[in-house]
Amino acid sequence: MNLHKAHYLSLAFLSIGLILTAGPLVWMVITAFTSPEALAATPPRYGEFSLENFKVLLSAGSILRWTINSFLVAAAVTLAQTIFNSLAAFGFSVGRFKGRESIFMILLAAMMVPGQIVMLPLFLFMAKWGLIDNLWSVILPAMAAPFGIYMVRQYMDSIPIQMSEAAQIDGASELQIFTRIYFPLSMPILATSGIFTFIAQWNAFLWPLITLNSEKYYTLTVGLSTLQDQQIMDFGLLMAGATLAAVPMVVVFIFFSRYMLEGMRKGSIQ
Repeated sequence: MNLHKAHYLSLAFLSIGLILTAGPLVWMVITAFTSPEALAATPPRYGEFSLENFKVLLSAGSILRWTINSFLVAAAVTLAQTIFNSLAAFGFSVGRFKGRESIFMILLAAMMVPGQIVMLPLFLFMAKWGLIDNLWSVILPAMAAPFGIYMVRQYMDSIPIQMSEAAQIDGASELQIFTRIYFPLSMPILATSGIFTFIAQWNAFLWPLITLNSEKYYTLTVGLSTLQDQQIMDFGLLMAGATLAAVPMVVVFIFFSRYMLEGMRKGSIQ
């Protein structure tokens, strides 16, 4: 009897969690596809299907340009972090140099510093280089991340060191050991890190808002925020923009989720 009660209690909590998580997303999609007239009614008549919100959204601003900018930033940062994080993690995992653990502890300490604290000096640094109002001002500061290095290093530590030693005996260089052994074997965790990085960069708002001033350089999140200023509390338009912004994240997750699950499975076993 107690087992049955525990089962139903767990099911109830999971159901509540599902409603709290999926409820806003369902409301977002329904609102996006509801006609403006139905949304303006009192009470709103949700469910009256219409593409009017998307038509207004696509004609109200440079949505395509903003989407391309967001994709370029997210893809560039994801690729850069995959390369640099894995290289740094390989150095911390396999390398044997003086002060390795001390430097790694400093890296971990950097994870505890809120990003907002470093925004002002980082902005001044970017301004000195003349990169303000340029996509590079969003890409360059995010090309490596302490958490990504930490996560990949922990995974690489599980790879038997004997493989590296055997490759060294056969005359392989450190770069060859990295490219032919450690990088391929770390693909599950790199895919997991890549998914998190892409989603984080796609959703990034505050730093692009600070550094990007021209509309042609806006990312999608910044561009949609300007539409909110132009259209006073048009929930249908806002939800249509949010729905379009969510589509790439869903596609990325669907295509790479098996790598993420494989990385989690191997990590739990090791």
